[in-house]
Amino acid sequence: MPAADDLFRPTSPAGRPGTGEPKPVEHKSVEPRAEAAVRAVPDEPEADVDGTDARGRGGSARRPSGRVRHDEKMTVYVTSDELLDLEHARLSLRRAHGLAVDRGRLVREAVAMVLEDFEAHGQDSALVRRLTQE
Repeated sequence: MPAADDLFRPTSPAGRPGTGEPKPVEHKSVEPRAEAAVRAVPDEPEADVDGTDARGRGGSARRPSGRVRHDEKMTVYVTSDELLDLEHARLSLRRAHGLAVDRGRLVREAVAMVLEDFEAHGQDSALVRRLTQE
């Protein structure tokens, strides 16, 4: 368990002797780890020469909002297993593909995919099939 000084240490390069400010804590790792490069997922996929994005969709496709300030809020209750599955998917995206996304971004992407499929296929969409099976 870290001490209070470790939790509330200054993050600026202060810590100069004689100023009364604490020195930054130096953490020494036992052995350096080689980590894969992790990158944040871009807000909008780049368009190819033919006008489609990386997913093969044209410009009129539904897109999630990405990393913007969201004015609306919706609360969704999930089971602990569903939350663990969502977190597992988020960590798998980071580990296997180097994509750093938060749970909200992951859910917005999933909602956009389902709604796009529903608009394109209507009665034959995966959403209708799954909801009628319940």
